[in-house]
Amino acid sequence: MRVAGIALAALALAGCASADGVAGQVGDAGYIAGDGFVTEFPVEERGEPQPFSGPLVDGGEFDSAELDGVTLVNFWYAACPPCRIEAPVLAELHAELGDRVDFLGINVRDGAAQAAAFEEQFGVEYPSILDDETAAGQLAFTGIVAPNAVPTTLILDADGRVAARVSGAVTDSSILSTLLREELER
Repeated sequence: MRVAGIALAALALAGCASADGVAGQVGDAGYIAGDGFVTEFPVEERGEPQPFSGPLVDGGEFDSAELDGVTLVNFWYAACPPCRIEAPVLAELHAELGDRVDFLGINVRDGAAQAAAFEEQFGVEYPSILDDETAAGQLAFTGIVAPNAVPTTLILDADGRVAARVSGAVTDSSILSTLLREELER
């Protein structure tokens, strides 16, 4: 009888662990691997944009007031395996739409040298903020992007409000391309 009770308790605990979808996902790398889930925010439900700024990987400072249209914002860091998978996809998308859409990376962990090496390796030509010390970029999107949900990609509308979010690695450009084109047509 006691063995049956222990087995029942273990089964119940196992059910709780898998029910929330998060237990066991945070491994040694310290992030939750996203599943590519896309969330779109209706225009009337988009919150107000939050200003943010920070040092850029290649020097200088970035201020979100510089954004002047539809923007793709990608949260990443160099040792993140899914970030390495999606970097070439984002570089390809930037080559395709970079003349019509602002692109910005927010590096959540690295220093300038490590981030620059990653960008060179994967052909990333758009700017990235180094957000490891202040987390200003991450804080601007509190409630939209979980601090350990890397990579995450946001589409901002022309007013700087979050129009869509993709949680996890983007493995081809079609979804982001569609989301960006929809915002450009608004």
